[in-house]
Amino acid sequence: MGVVSECGCIREQDQTEACKPEWPRPETFWPRIYCYGELLHQVQMAKLYQDDKQFVDMPLSSTPDRVLQHFRELAARHNHSIPTPLLRAFIQEHFQAAGQELQPWTPEDWKDSPRFLQKISDPKLRIWGEQLHQLWKKLGKKVKPEVLSHPEQSSLLYSEHPFVVPGGRFVEFYYWDSYWVMEELLLSEMPETVKGMLQNFLDLVRLYGHVPNGAHVYSLQRSQRPLLTLMMHSYVAHTNDTAFLRDNIGTLALELDFWTEHRNVSVSSGGGGKSYVLNHYSVPYGGPRPESYSKDAEVRHLGGAGTLMLCVRPRSPVCCCLVITGDREALWAELKAGAKSGWDFSSRWLVKGPNPNLLSSIRTSKLVPVDLNAFLCQAEELMSDFYSRPGNDLQATKYRNMREQRLAAMKAILWNEKGAWFDYDLENRRKNLEFYPSNLSPLWSGCFSDPGVVDKAPKYLEDSQILTYQYGIPTSLQKTGQQWDFPNAWAPLQDLVIRGLAKCPSPRAQEVAFQLAQNWTRTNFEVYSRKSAMYEKYDISNGGQPGGGGEYEVQEGFGWTSGVVLMLLDRYGDRLSSGTQTAFLAPQCLTTALLLGLLPRLPINVCVSPHLFLPLETPYPTQSQSLEGSG
Repeated sequence: MGVVSECGCIREQDQTEACKPEWPRPETFWPRIYCYGELLHQVQMAKLYQDDKQFVDMPLSSTPDRVLQHFRELAARHNHSIPTPLLRAFIQEHFQAAGQELQPWTPEDWKDSPRFLQKISDPKLRIWGEQLHQLWKKLGKKVKPEVLSHPEQSSLLYSEHPFVVPGGRFVEFYYWDSYWVMEELLLSEMPETVKGMLQNFLDLVRLYGHVPNGAHVYSLQRSQRPLLTLMMHSYVAHTNDTAFLRDNIGTLALELDFWTEHRNVSVSSGGGGKSYVLNHYSVPYGGPRPESYSKDAEVRHLGGAGTLMLCVRPRSPVCCCLVITGDREALWAELKAGAKSGWDFSSRWLVKGPNPNLLSSIRTSKLVPVDLNAFLCQAEELMSDFYSRPGNDLQATKYRNMREQRLAAMKAILWNEKGAWFDYDLENRRKNLEFYPSNLSPLWSGCFSDPGVVDKAPKYLEDSQILTYQYGIPTSLQKTGQQWDFPNAWAPLQDLVIRGLAKCPSPRAQEVAFQLAQNWTRTNFEVYSRKSAMYEKYDISNGGQPGGGGEYEVQEGFGWTSGVVLMLLDRYGDRLSSGTQTAFLAPQCLTTALLLGLLPRLPINVCVSPHLFLPLETPYPTQSQSLEGSG
């Protein structure tokens, strides 16, 4: 291993060859502006903007070669340490404001009152649902034609069809966010919008072999959770557009090939046991993430033999550092893998590191995640079904066998009799038995072979004390300051658990699913009532508030949050209440509550247990509020 140059930035001669496979047109200059190089380094380390993402989202005012030439001349005049005022003036001259390539777009198939809203019994929740439905018009975006004619002057990837974005700082599409947005758009009777978004993703797979994390060139080195096949399934189930499926099934297969061929790992069960193949998140390229460049550059790698970090002027535009290249590049690759996971960042990826509370301990690629393999297992099942429809038995059998192999691997490597599946640590050869909602993701994806496992899930939640949280399912029980940890709760993780339990035939699991849905709906409703906004995440530790932690301020919008709430209103609209938040049923009361739910409503205040609370403003159950539905 060598030592990097003292400027601390990525040397272009080292990165160009490594990056070429990922860039669509490697002869262009934009990677050297938006992805690596001295210009990127100086701007981001000068911290001209509160959020590093702002700079790399800014389109150029002229050609990239002209911008680079002017920058080199400016850097040479100042010995590669450009004063901040001059650097700011350079950006103002050569770059436009972020987001200029996008224009607002109202989906043409948006309709005022989709049918599912009429299923909502609570008048306040129905009005709220109507307001959330309006958000799709605010979150619609369309790429301007200049991006197609001059792609070299923007970091934004061109999309032919308009799309719905998450919101806030996320003005472009993001891969796994889009699944929950699409599900709700289908509920809202907007299939043409969904088809266009699907087509955009399929076009990207044809170009790059995978769907990038997000719609900018700096995301091309990493994908995200593979949900494209599931998106197609939802669209076809809603529209019966089998011609669209037939035309694109090969592209769906191409995306799965990316994961099964390039992101797999061999795992043995026990000492010298049978070997299985599962998948993990990894990125074979180092360098700081451009959209979080200054943060990545300042992360100090504390572990690893021979690590050297000496920063003489860490706040200078030129960070004078000496770092052994291998360790630093490995750290940055792990950070990118964490971003690829969608959980950026979490104690999931820090566990067993030198200091599990510090981001410098990240080791994402050393873990086999439950949810990634559950999503792939589901995709393999869907692909088998897709190919069997036209009678392609060869391909249908191929994917059926792949699913069977993955099911066996997940049972052998990830399943635990505690009643859940757990991430597997490749280096320490053991499961991470900490709680994460992803531990139950195989229920959501239907990827388990033993029907008996479904009855163990409610007890696992009880034993983990998860049912004591009134405002949502925590992302973990670890308080690290990372946004994918306690006390934050995220909409897609609520869906993984709630729909996973709801699919189970067990009445107990179904009732727990409803109670969790009631809690999450009320949290979102109460925050919206106070702030007139939906948020990407919520702090459930103190009455339900907008979340915090991580690398940026909590964002409003918000695509997947609104999507999950509207899905819950569709599923449970006849039972959900906007009333006061209540404590969850204590574990021992679940069976009693289920039995009482079958009895006629009593005109008395029934107290089943000191652990079963009714809303304070409602001393008696009403016709629309059952004991088991009170919170």
